[in-house]
Order: sequence, then structure tokens, then C-alpha cells
Amino acid sequence: MIRNGEKQLEEIYDICNRLYTDMCSNKKNDHSVLFSYLTELGKSLVGADRASFWKWDKYKHELWTASASGVDRIIIPDTTGLVGKALKEQRVVITNDPYNDPNFNSAVDKKTGYVTKSILVMPIADVNGEFIGALQVINKLDGGFDEERDVRCLSLAAIVCGITLESETFLENSHRDKLTRLKNRMGFYSDFSKKYTKLLEEGRPLSMFICDIDKFKRVNDTYGHNAGDAVLAFNASKLSGACDEEQCVYRWGGEEFIMMMPDYSLEQCVEKAESIRKDIMDSSCDAAGTVIKYTVSFGCRQFDPDMSIEDNISAADEHLYTAKETGRNKVVY
Repeated sequence: MIRNGEKQLEEIYDICNRLYTDMCSNKKNDHSVLFSYLTELGKSLVGADRASFWKWDKYKHELWTASASGVDRIIIPDTTGLVGKALKEQRVVITNDPYNDPNFNSAVDKKTGYVTKSILVMPIADVNGEFIGALQVINKLDGGFDEERDVRCLSLAAIVCGITLESETFLENSHRDKLTRLKNRMGFYSDFSKKYTKLLEEGRPLSMFICDIDKFKRVNDTYGHNAGDAVLAFNASKLSGACDEEQCVYRWGGEEFIMMMPDYSLEQCVEKAESIRKDIMDSSCDAAGTVIKYTVSFGCRQFDPDMSIEDNISAADEHLYTAKETGRNKVVY
């Protein structure tokens, strides 16, 4: 007969073995499979009914999880809930009477019918001691959570979660432009391999435009590079604000940006580019009290699946060049 401790150890070995196997053949090419197994590991280590891993997006001031059982991805402000409390106070938070805890959000229980009886939230830090997320376990199977015993048991999963999240954050940051917070060229190629290649293989249309801020050097020369940075960030917000859920904008380099539009015909792409062009022309950027007006030129293209990525972008870039050479502040396709 297997004793409880041996049974738990076998569960941990099984989770680690499945995690190792999936990591060696990770078809998703992201960290989600790791977080799924690590939350399962955390649940097993403390004997809980459920577990979830929360990521802290400090730029958006949000906490979110995709590993909570019974619900889709949950996003909450980083100042709310028991997870928010644990990160704000930088300490473990436990409640064995959640419905009488003012920090507990019962909305998910009301939605799913689940009854939460006990919660342990363990904040997670990176190697620099900066808190970046939290591991949460729910409903201890043999009573309430004990801070000393259960935190000790959960520390293994928390450490690995922290290392994994730091790795994911490093990867995400390498795909983003620091100034505009848009995805950069690396992010573009990563998205192309994951999303856009599949779309083209399915025979669906994919359109794009490449745009360039007109006479941007004059902005830097006249107002200074800080003002130029403000214009770049403002332009990025205008472009990203025009995207729907399936579209994405990238900083291609310098003052050039690319917007990808799945399931858009060339005509629809041109229409969107023209709408954005007019919006930017009618707007102005406030750069630390200096009001700057500027315009943008566009080159549109529907992707040809028989051509390389670079050749498709070059074709759009030729249209952009024509727009710049024939007066600027126009859309060419």
C-alpha cells in the first residue's frame, strides 16, 4: 500500500515527466504549457483543489491569468483582489474565510457556481527581487491553509514559476520597442511564423501597409530628439488605436511602421490607411507643451503567398517611396 507521502511524490514525478516531454516538443512555441504544469504542480504540493498563476503587467497596471479552472482568461486591475494585496504588501496572503474578506472578489464564483473556502497567494519575484506575479492555490483539501507549512511546500513551484516568467518577460521585451511599446521587427517575424503563415496557407487574404512620418528629420532638427520621441510615441498610439482585435502594428525601424490586417482585401487596407492618414493630419502631438503637426505617407500591399516576406514588404515599400516622391501625405497601392 502506497503511503500518502509516496503517492504525492509520484504525482510530482508524473507532472515533471509530462512537463519535460511537452517542453521537448512544444508546438505552441510559448510559455503557456509551462505555467499550466507549474500550477498543477503547486496544487499537488499543497493538496489544493485548484491553482492559478497570475502575471503582473506593470505597463497596463493589470493582473491576468489564463490558468484558472472553469473560466476563460481573467484580467483585473493590479490594485484589487487578494493577488493585488499580496503584490502590494509583498507578502504571502492567506484567508480561510474568503467571503468575509473585503479583498476577495466573488465574481468568478458567482459566474461558475464554484465555492471558495480557502486561498493562499504567494507573490513571486525575479532574480533582482522585483515582484512580477503570484501563485494562487484555492481550497485546501484537508482543511485550511497553514502559512508556515504550505508556503514551504509551495516554494518549489513558486521558484520555477518566477524563473519561467522572467524568461517569458525577457523574450517579450526582446520583441518590443522600448519607446513605443509596439512589437519590433523580431516580434513581427515571430508573429508571422505563428499567425500569418497559417492564414496564408489557408488561402485567406492578408494585407498590410508600411508608413513613414513625413520629414521626420525636420522634427528632430527643429524641436529636438525628445520631441521626436514624443511624435514617434504619439504616432504609435494612433496606429495601434486603429487596430481591431486581429490586426497588429509594428515599429519596423526609425520612423517606419507596419500594420498587418488578416482577412482584409487590398481595398479595405487602402480604406483603413486613408482613414488613419486623415486622422493623423487633423491631429497634433503635444511634446512637453510644444504642439507639433505632422503627416504620414503610406504604401499598401496584399500579400502574395508565392513571394517571400521580404519581397512582399519591399513591394509595399516601393509604393511608400512613390508616395514620398509625389508629394507625401498620401496612400499609394
